[in-house]
Amino acid sequence: MSSRQEEKERRRQQRLAAEQAEHRAASRRRRLRLGGGGAAVVAVAAVVVVIAAGGATKHSTSSSTPPAGSGLLASTGGEASGATVDGTQCQTSEQVLFHIHAHLAVYLDGRPRLVPEGIGIPAPRQVEQTNDGPFVASGACFYWLHSHTRDGIIHIESPVQRTFTLGNYFDLWKQPLSASQVGPAKGHVAAYVNAKRFSGDPRSIPLKAHALIQLDIGTPLVPPAPFTFSPGL
Repeated sequence: MSSRQEEKERRRQQRLAAEQAEHRAASRRRRLRLGGGGAAVVAVAAVVVVIAAGGATKHSTSSSTPPAGSGLLASTGGEASGATVDGTQCQTSEQVLFHIHAHLAVYLDGRPRLVPEGIGIPAPRQVEQTNDGPFVASGACFYWLHSHTRDGIIHIESPVQRTFTLGNYFDLWKQPLSASQVGPAKGHVAAYVNAKRFSGDPRSIPLKAHALIQLDIGTPLVPPAPFTFSPGL
């Protein structure tokens, strides 16, 4: 392996370690909020280059996330498997020319539903089982939009700078999205972007840096949940 390839791989491992560390911290914050009576699912993603120490993880491979039921909105069983979708390619490594993050929260009849890990990372996957849930470290390839964890973080990592939409993300997931349906959940959909009601088609919501997106299906409507991105993101 050339020195350039080694450096690229080293940086990728550092980024993954940082994201795992922030995932663990976010999970602890989420448990504290829920334990205090809060209904929001709070998560944090990071691009700070640090190497997580301690806390051995177990490696495994997975073809898809478990079926929906235990809080998951839907599995990734039928997601895109490598073909280009909406102009979004699946490449052997993550792209960093255009690298931002957004967050998606989903509520069904007032209760939170989890967005699965592994969206945009086709099987076979390398999944690290942590105390705070699965972390998808790699897969057959990486789409420019993907998720590593179940905390709602959308990773936008593209070799070209363009405006991606929530509809693009759901197309990779192969799940429907409209004003009356989110994945398998049907009903009136109230969309919020950065705590403000979004009146257009949910598919057209832009995935901008630090965008806080919330979709409420049915009633009661949940007020836009607070969310904090880590410093430097």
